[in-house]
Amino acid sequence: MGAQWKVKHKAEAANSRGKIFGKLAKELTVAARNGADPDMNSHLRLVYEQAKKASMPADTIKRAINKGAGIGTEAVQYTRVTYEGFAPHQVPLIVECLTDNVNRTVAEIRVAFRKGQLGASGSVAWDFNHVGLIEAKPDTPDGDPEMAAIEAGAQDLEKGEEGTTLFITETTDLDAVQKALPEQGFTVLSAKLGYMAKNPVTGLTDEQMAEVEEFLAKLEEQDDVQDMFVALAPEDEPAP
Repeated sequence: MGAQWKVKHKAEAANSRGKIFGKLAKELTVAARNGADPDMNSHLRLVYEQAKKASMPADTIKRAINKGAGIGTEAVQYTRVTYEGFAPHQVPLIVECLTDNVNRTVAEIRVAFRKGQLGASGSVAWDFNHVGLIEAKPDTPDGDPEMAAIEAGAQDLEKGEEGTTLFITETTDLDAVQKALPEQGFTVLSAKLGYMAKNPVTGLTDEQMAEVEEFLAKLEEQDDVQDMFVALAPEDEPAP
């Protein structure tokens, strides 16, 4: 199973605090549809914890939750829309968006896919597993990710960046595992539902990789894009 591939220089592409907060606010609003109390709403609790870790102001968090729960006069309805297709060189990807105007979003996504190929629903989803993804780091240098995964109930794990570990769970186990990991000496950095490629693409040349990265970076600039899952090996070796 290939690791979740992240856009190179993604931090630079999304380093605007306002952009990060905007995405989190949408997620909070959507999650709050099922209740404004994080203790009674597992999805909201996951996003709420991420918002706090990102140092999102408390009043901004509260306002986003109230919008989704229909509290006050700022209620708003976001729709989650998923698009499937290919980046250049036939690299499969799934794009998740949150929007208050589906017609606007699909038009923008079509334009962004001009150098790729926008597919129909199901065109690439068969080549991904729908899973829970938890990024965590050990509290001590001798933290054992494999033992933590077993004890917390994760299905698999992969080495992440800067000493982190990506714990992979069944979709229904995401909340339970992210609660259990701190007991195993790991601090949870993020937890969400996502997709893992079954057969990541490998062997692209440096030039081809640059084309894929440019395409993904421009796609991520779209305001309604929340996340992208790409079937590309994280440390792809260029072809000879």
